[in-house]
Amino acid sequence: MRAEYDVLAGLVRTLTDEQLALTSGAEEWTVAQALSHLGSGAEIGRAPIASAAGETVAAEDNQTIWARWDASAPRAQAEGFLEHNGRWLDMVEALTPEQRSSLTVDLGFLPEPIPLLTALGMRLNEVANHSWDVRVAFDPDAGVDADSAAVLVDLLAGPLGFLLGFLAKPAELSAPVSVAIPGAGLVIDDAVTVVDHLEAPSATFNGPQEAVVRLISGRLKAPYDKGVTVEGSVTLDDLRRVFPGF
Repeated sequence: MRAEYDVLAGLVRTLTDEQLALTSGAEEWTVAQALSHLGSGAEIGRAPIASAAGETVAAEDNQTIWARWDASAPRAQAEGFLEHNGRWLDMVEALTPEQRSSLTVDLGFLPEPIPLLTALGMRLNEVANHSWDVRVAFDPDAGVDADSAAVLVDLLAGPLGFLLGFLAKPAELSAPVSVAIPGAGLVIDDAVTVVDHLEAPSATFNGPQEAVVRLISGRLKAPYDKGVTVEGSVTLDDLRRVFPGF
C-alpha cells in the first residue's frame, strides 16, 4: 500500500490542470475524479479502522463525504487524494503487531465485522485498480503493480474470495470452465472462485498476474490487452463477459 501511494503520489504532484481533466482508465471518470474516488475512499475507510483501534472518530455519513468531494475542483480533488491517502497509511502503519493480528473492522455494509487483513485487502484492490486508471491515462502500457497483483491473487483465493460474488457474472458462460492463471486457477461454474492449483484446467490464461487482476476488475479491454491470450474451452471475450468491471 505504501509503494502504491508513493508511485501514484509522485505522478499526481506533477500533473497540470489540463492533465487532471483527461479521461482516466475508468472511462466515465476524469483523472481528477479517479483521484477523488481514492481520496474519499481513504477518508471513509480510515474511520472504521481507527475506531477499531480505539480512536474516537467524528461520525459523518458517506453521502455527505461523497457530496463534498464531488463538489470540489479537480485540483482540490488531487490534493485531497494526497492528504487523505497519506493519513490512512500513517494510521495503518502505526498499528502494533498485536492490533494487526487481532483487530476486526465494522465497515457498515457487510453482515459482520471483518479481520483487519480483509479490510486492508479490500482497500488494496481499490487502490491497485484505480491507480492503474490514473496512470494509464499517461502510459498506455501501464499495468497494475506486479507486487500488488501477486498479493491480490493470493487474497482472492482466501479472505477476499467473497468479492467475486459481487464482481462476477458466471451465468454468462453456458458451461463450467477452469482456467489456469499465473500462480493459481480460476473456476467458473455456479459461482466464481480462485483456487491455489488446478490439476486439469480446461483453458489457460496467457499473461501476467496483473492482467488477471485487471480482467477481474473489468479493465482488460482493448487497447490495454496486448499480448494476453486465452487457449482452450473459453475465449478472452468470454471471460470479459463474466467480469464486466466496476
